Amino acid sequence: MSIVLPKSVKENLRFLCVEVDSQLSVLKEYLGSPTTAMARRILDRSGYSYNLKTRIHTSCVNTLSDSKQDDLVRLQLRCAEFIATDLERITELARDCVTQMSFVSHSDLLDSGRFIPILKRIAGGVNQIANAIESRDTQKALEIGQLENRVEKDYARLYRYYIGLLKTKKHTEDLAQILFVAQSVRQMGDALRHISESIISANLGQPVNFERYFSLQSLVDEFDAEEEGVSIQPLADTRSGSAISGVKGATENGSGYLAIYKDGIKRKVKEERQGVKSWHELYPGLAPKILSYKKRGQSAALLIEHLPGYTFEQILLNESQELADEALRRLGKTLSSVWTDTRNQEPVTANFMGQLMQRMDEVYKIHPEFQQGGVSLCGCAKAGFEELVAQATVVEKSLPPPFSVYIHGDFNVDNIIYDPLEKRINYIDLHRSRYLDYVQDVSVFMVSNYRLQILDAALRQRILTMAVNFFQLARRFARKTGDSTFEIRLALGLARSFVTSTRFILDKALAQNMYLRSIYLIELVLAAQAAPKRKFRLPIEEIFSD
Repeated sequence: MSIVLPKSVKENLRFLCVEVDSQLSVLKEYLGSPTTAMARRILDRSGYSYNLKTRIHTSCVNTLSDSKQDDLVRLQLRCAEFIATDLERITELARDCVTQMSFVSHSDLLDSGRFIPILKRIAGGVNQIANAIESRDTQKALEIGQLENRVEKDYARLYRYYIGLLKTKKHTEDLAQILFVAQSVRQMGDALRHISESIISANLGQPVNFERYFSLQSLVDEFDAEEEGVSIQPLADTRSGSAISGVKGATENGSGYLAIYKDGIKRKVKEERQGVKSWHELYPGLAPKILSYKKRGQSAALLIEHLPGYTFEQILLNESQELADEALRRLGKTLSSVWTDTRNQEPVTANFMGQLMQRMDEVYKIHPEFQQGGVSLCGCAKAGFEELVAQATVVEKSLPPPFSVYIHGDFNVDNIIYDPLEKRINYIDLHRSRYLDYVQDVSVFMVSNYRLQILDAALRQRILTMAVNFFQLARRFARKTGDSTFEIRLALGLARSFVTSTRFILDKALAQNMYLRSIYLIELVLAAQAAPKRKFRLPIEEIFSD
């Protein structure tokens, strides 16, 4: 996979690498023998490195403005921008070193013999950058990134040395300033690592950090023994920070993948792996198979079986009404079977109002206008949102579910796949699976339909139809199992999902609609306290109509 960069970008990147190397050379001389003239040579060069970075950014932006550019070229141009920014950052850190040294009265306290080897190491990495980019040498990029670990060890020795001198309580201000110099040099190592990651990302055709690269490489190597020309194509990024990619062989075309690669924070990936294992034990055939699992540092990666078919979101937005109806019927049968087979007589409450309040800080950061107290109009008091939630919390404690089932835990329309050829439902993204009230999955699915940011009237009607029909199949299961408080618990579940989903929505009109629906549902529940809970009825069509 080649890096296709405009000539001006390649040339200016090389000029910038030379300029960074030059400034590091002057910095080494300056730290060896600080003089005002030497300091000026560094400080006066700030404009040139900034101009080179700006030229690179401008060339990349101009090329990106061409709508004909494909995703790979766009990624490579963005990586070039990142590399230029980090290179200019190194020159900025060199100027910081000079600025900090200007406050040092006794320059002999700076042991240049401890600093200069680190700067030589950093300069060696800078000198490899241009060749690593032009030759598409991932191994060389890795070597550049690995210099950060050595710089960190050098910094640790420097830190211990100067902390030891500080304990003598002599020249403390000078020594503190020298520690600031050491910290600036340390950050140059961070910049090298970022540059390394940008080069690797451009070579692979997808964003990847240093740790995740090794997990990706080890997993893909397992395929290389059987498949020629394995490649990776980015598919999605999750809100939890995981990246999802498709692994393709040379003979695969279209959307056919050999497997799905998912990486991210080790704890999250481990939860996903455990969730899949649990589903295989409790209800085989619903979850994809795990082909491989690797971990490194704080990151981990999974290689998962690729499942054919469409997500419910794709069906809802792009496929025929016939296919949407067929998929929903199959989902209803699957859910009824899963809920029956995993049913546990020990109830586990969803605690919808507790979940809601845990997320309200995040909601308020996006929609501060929701943070309102109670009001009084003509002597008539109306409770604020959080007061309503507090009242509903008391009501919810009196509504335990009659049983628990094993739920998906994140039952959004993009986490359920339907294969029309095999007539089969599959689940993905299973890190939140556990035993709980099945109403949790019902409410999440229904609101994930509503929150799709679609304005087309016909599609909005399809969304309403999907939500209403799904509610009806869930209600049939509730009646069959004698669950008499299903609808009132669902009201609280929907209230929770409506308002917490707004933290992902910047459209003020849609977010306001969802927030008001949440208030309406909570007020319905509170107003129904005088009547038997089993007689509570949800006005679903009113709630999901726009």
